[in-house]
Amino acid sequence: MAPNKKRKDKFSTSSQVKIKKHYKEKERSGFEPSRDLGKPGEYPYTRGIYPTMYRKKFWTMRQYAGFGTAEESNKRYRFLLSQGQTGLSVAFDLPTQLGLDSDHTQAKGEVGKVGVAIDTLQDIETLFYRIPLDKVSVSMTINSTAAIILAMYLALAEKKGIKWKKLSGTIQNDILKEYIARGTYIYPPQASLKIITDILAFCQKNVPQWNTMSISGYHIREAGATAVQELAFTFANALTYVEAAVKAGLDVDTFAPRLSFFLASHNNLFEETAKFRAARRLWARLMREKFQAKNPLSWKFRFHTQTSGATLLAQQPENNVIRVALQALAAVLGGTQSLHTNSRDEALALPSKESAQIALRTQQIIAYESSVADTVDPLGGSYLIESLTNQIEDKVKEYLQKIEELGGMLKAIEKGFIQKEIQESAYKYQRQIENKEQIIVGLNKYENTEEKIQFKLYSPQTKIENTQIKKLQLLKKKRSAKKVKDSLKTLRKAVESRKNILPYTIDAVKAMATLGEISSILKETYGTYNETVNI
Repeated sequence: MAPNKKRKDKFSTSSQVKIKKHYKEKERSGFEPSRDLGKPGEYPYTRGIYPTMYRKKFWTMRQYAGFGTAEESNKRYRFLLSQGQTGLSVAFDLPTQLGLDSDHTQAKGEVGKVGVAIDTLQDIETLFYRIPLDKVSVSMTINSTAAIILAMYLALAEKKGIKWKKLSGTIQNDILKEYIARGTYIYPPQASLKIITDILAFCQKNVPQWNTMSISGYHIREAGATAVQELAFTFANALTYVEAAVKAGLDVDTFAPRLSFFLASHNNLFEETAKFRAARRLWARLMREKFQAKNPLSWKFRFHTQTSGATLLAQQPENNVIRVALQALAAVLGGTQSLHTNSRDEALALPSKESAQIALRTQQIIAYESSVADTVDPLGGSYLIESLTNQIEDKVKEYLQKIEELGGMLKAIEKGFIQKEIQESAYKYQRQIENKEQIIVGLNKYENTEEKIQFKLYSPQTKIENTQIKKLQLLKKKRSAKKVKDSLKTLRKAVESRKNILPYTIDAVKAMATLGEISSILKETYGTYNETVNI
């Protein structure tokens, strides 16, 4: 390389924010610390939503897990809790996410594959066997069938004699990103928004410590969005939910304090740190200025972070441990409330027990050995970080304005605008990799053609599907057919009369109605959604 030649022609983040050679005081032109930063724990919360942040308590270490049967997942949960994990995060299989019982013809080959199979209250009882629900925070990544899974969880707590007011945790319940990035939707958008507002209203009154939504940018990012797009589209979804709840008659300050967010953390350490800081400030301003929220708890952007599965490679998988460590560090520097660290083998298989332990130890080493948690917002005041924070916020605002001009998020999704933006970003990034403008170690540079995996991969049991189906069929024979029929009939009437469906769904799961049976009632009333994109 010539002495004065740079490594590449231009330096920029994933969101095309130009990175300068160095930053000076002038980068903060127009920047007012009292207005744009404030103190930790004070509006606009740029530096963190709590005054002392991790000096008082570390973030919740919440490893995402769920596979096969409820029995197998329960063993993994209890192992992780014994290793110092402080919260559970449940992954569900595709049939459960799509409202299909394990014995449905369309579920064949997918039962227990990408998460745990849940058909009835009996499965939820097994999943949380010997786990103190009143002491452990539980997050459940479920959307279209969120009301049904939540109903099962509440029924289980009641059966254990635990008051709902003592339960803490999160139901993802973020359907709009399914239409954008994942595809596990069932009902049309307006019907889905009705179910969401039912959950918000029910939990505000009956389960006050429960996070009623985890509005997710993670899946948007994994689909190929940039950091700015991740925030912009997540916020556009969030604003749609808030507007729907307010339109349904809910006071913003009664439900907004229990809204939470779920973001990704990628490889660009400084961009990701700045992204989290920008998110806090922008959300505080939107809630206070757009919705006139009066309660400071409504202004606080509380978020869970997961390191990026899309950045992990099947090639040289040991390198994934390093990627995850950097991504986890960005989340901590950015002030996350909860964190999941991916495992080294996730590009090859479901995480093995050993790999899950390494992922958890990554968080623990950052927490206890790096000292980055000893001070609040350790990168705050950096010319680079403050410049990135400002630019990311400005670019997110531009997207929000564009979406508003299109008629709102539902219209933007229907017109295909959001999907097209993500697709173009994903394509551009892939081209950068192919052209070696973006170096990925082990993929397009420093390849190792003779590599061998040095650790054992997890292999699921081959009889999972048959076992789950037999268990379900046995339960159907033992349960009271009359109780099931009556509960589903009552649920149907509630749906048709537009009542809050949660109380009736809880009664149905107690009668041992299956997830598929309950979902079918909703399908028959609300219909199903088929995507039509007009670009």
